[in-house]
Amino acid sequence: MLDDLARKFENASQAYAGENGIERDADWFLLKLQEEMGELTQAWNRVSGRGRRKGRSDADMARDLADETADVLGHILLFAHRNELDLAAAIRRKWLFSLDDD
Repeated sequence: MLDDLARKFENASQAYAGENGIERDADWFLLKLQEEMGELTQAWNRVSGRGRRKGRSDADMARDLADETADVLGHILLFAHRNELDLAAAIRRKWLFSLDDD
């Protein structure tokens, strides 16, 4: 499950990088994750009333929060894929449950 999802994110990320002339070196994966965390934080601040709405409706802000959460998930999986991390094993070890793809 995680490996399949990681491959899909990897394919999309490679295509995006190629179209935009982005070099995805080792640092890029962590720096991009940090950038996406900042965007998620900004979306959360709007939803929770701690940031400017910038004319966004409640529905827009909820969609933004979901979209930024998806970006963070994608970049976590890209980081793990790039660094050959076994997230399924780490989840079993740290969270004490198994995933369907084991």
